[in-house]
Amino acid sequence: MSNFPVVTLLETVLGKGNIKSNNNVAFNCPFCNHYKKKLEINTASQHWHCWVCNAAGRKLPILFKRLNVDRGKISQLIKLLDDIEYRPKKTTTDTPVLHLPEEFRPLWILDNASPEFRNAIYYLYKKRNITIEDILKYKIGYCRSGEYRGKIIIPSFDANGSLNYFVSRAYYEDDQWKHKNPNVSKDIIGFELHINWNMPIVLVEGAFDAIAVKRNAIPLFGKTIPDILKKRIIEHKVKTIYICLDSDAKKQALDTAEYFMTNGIDVYLVDLPDDKDPAELGFRYIQELINRTELLSSEKLMEQKILCSI
Repeated sequence: MSNFPVVTLLETVLGKGNIKSNNNVAFNCPFCNHYKKKLEINTASQHWHCWVCNAAGRKLPILFKRLNVDRGKISQLIKLLDDIEYRPKKTTTDTPVLHLPEEFRPLWILDNASPEFRNAIYYLYKKRNITIEDILKYKIGYCRSGEYRGKIIIPSFDANGSLNYFVSRAYYEDDQWKHKNPNVSKDIIGFELHINWNMPIVLVEGAFDAIAVKRNAIPLFGKTIPDILKKRIIEHKVKTIYICLDSDAKKQALDTAEYFMTNGIDVYLVDLPDDKDPAELGFRYIQELINRTELLSSEKLMEQKILCSI
């Protein structure tokens, strides 16, 4: 990590950190004192955020001031950050750094006094069959204000626990913008943090679908499989894949099935009822459907592709 002097200074205040990818360092949070290192700091962008208590900010000197750090250390930090070597560098691809919305609030922290909190929880419990266990596992939150106001936020984390994408869904029916997702690449592995590559993989379209399936489900955040996910499945020598896409993505599902079958992977093409997705069908129904699905043969694949082209 090129920002080593900044990390060293941070460690004098926050204790030993765990260096992660993309200039991220994880520390124990001084605000909630969680026993795990849940305060994540990006030494390039200066953004910091605790995944437990949601303490967050966009500048490291502000963090030091909130912690009443000695002025000498604050001046030292500012000097390091002002050095050109430690400023965020623009790349030729101008790839944006992804962060959760600044207004993000975790739903696992109760706030019954807030109507927005109650409405968000009602939507998840009654309309989506989401449990408190799901909220905790997937770190689901919501926004009361800002551009994601009135929306559920479902983050996705890579294998290192770093944010790689998030989706939003309006919890008010009269909201004209049901979905609003970040303008970043979808060439990522959805919910990678929760995936066991030694077990069968289930591919679904959306985040709510993956949560409904519960077991080793990867959301594509669309209908086509990202290149990085193809590569990772081959690298990990995954033996079995269940493709569980909506009925209107039949062609994409068959193309995906063909790709993995040619690479020696057993593929099961789950036939969902028309106009129904796993999130609507629910955990029990979708698991029964998966269990009833037969192994896709080359002959059956060819037959399905011909029917799809007619």
